[in-house]
Amino acid sequence: MSKPKILLLGPPGAGKGTQSSKIAETYGVDHVTTGDALRANKDMETDHGTPREYMDAGELVPDPVVNEIVRAALEEADGFVLDGYPRNRSQAAYLDDITDLDLVALLEVPREELVDRLTGRRVCADCGANFHVEFEPPAEEGVCDVCGGELYQRDDDDEETVRERLSVFDENTRPVVEHFDEQGELVRIDGEGSPDEVWADLEAAIDAAIEG
Repeated sequence: MSKPKILLLGPPGAGKGTQSSKIAETYGVDHVTTGDALRANKDMETDHGTPREYMDAGELVPDPVVNEIVRAALEEADGFVLDGYPRNRSQAAYLDDITDLDLVALLEVPREELVDRLTGRRVCADCGANFHVEFEPPAEEGVCDVCGGELYQRDDDDEETVRERLSVFDENTRPVVEHFDEQGELVRIDGEGSPDEVWADLEAAIDAAIEG
């Protein structure tokens, strides 16, 4: 049996990274993210130049370049979980053309829960370890359990920035969700529970898709 091809959608803070890692480990597939694919193929020649040309200039890499990079990554993968792509309807249509997905899963989490998750993150200034004031607090407030370094809140984790990031997601990525929903391909997963609870529902959806 060929390995599954899965697209995982969800807003920032929904747990896509955690669940993608579980998918990759459980099913032996590659975890493909747009960022990793671009960094790994910065000098890949496309009809519109290389990703490096745009990245070095601090510009957004245009869709045609991103599309070609993602296509190359998917062609090299023996099954995959795709995270962070597509970001708009045109990319979603392109994805339809280059691969047949076994499952498109959307992790759904209420907005205020996402804000709590994202604003509660704390990072060690010395070793980079991550904690959360509510879900994974350090033994001593403000002090890293790993190395004893000072914990801080990243600038992009303050509430104003978090709400802006979520608004951008709604504006840009909701049309992608609608695209797959209209085609009857979308499976909605309740992402509000614990990582293990979410994984149980997601794994069941994947198994059903593979067996179906």
